Formats: sequence, C-alpha cells, structure tokens
Amino acid sequence: SLSPTGAQTTQLLVEPPWRPAVLWDRVTLTCQGSGTIGATTWYKDGRRWGQQGPGRVTITESGTYTCDGPGTGHSPPVTVSDDPLVLQVPARALVEGDTLTLRCRG
Repeated sequence: SLSPTGAQTTQLLVEPPWRPAVLWDRVTLTCQGSGTIGATTWYKDGRRWGQQGPGRVTITESGTYTCDGPGTGHSPPVTVSDDPLVLQVPARALVEGDTLTLRCRG
C-alpha cells in the first residue's frame, strides 16, 4: 500500500542497525507506520506469521520478514540469515561521499 505521494508508510526497523541482519546478533524488528495504533500483523517468508500488539518482535528463526500495521500497508522486507560469516553495512540510507564503516563478522 502506498501513500498519495507514492512513499511507503510502513517501515521495518532493525536492531542492531546492520545489514544483512544475522540471527546470532539477536535481531529485534520494530514495525513503524503512520496508521492508527493497533495490532501489527507479521509475515515470514510471505506467509502470515502472527499478530503482536506492540509491533516489536525478537527474531529466533532465519527468514524474510515484513509487517503490516492497521491502514499502513506492508513494509519493505528484511531478511535475517543464519550465515556464519557476513560483511555488514549500516542499515541506513547511504549517498556518494558518505564515510562507510564495514563489519566482517563470524
């Protein structure tokens, strides 16, 4: 679902804020949107995964997650992997000229 300006209104925030997200980092996902307050519907690998009131979950299984807040539509997907070795970048928008910190973890 898109807003009239074409911007996505539901976002999935990742803690810790590194991409790719990895299971052994104890990843927490928070669903944020501009809709009304209510239960958040979660999806894992394209299937309904459950409904949580506060819009925040700690991930215990690898997979691709999205959320849907009341009246805000689906968030962009976030993949949480269980890879033993990853090269991570900050989970934020980057533009040319930004200083970038990379993490190689395993």
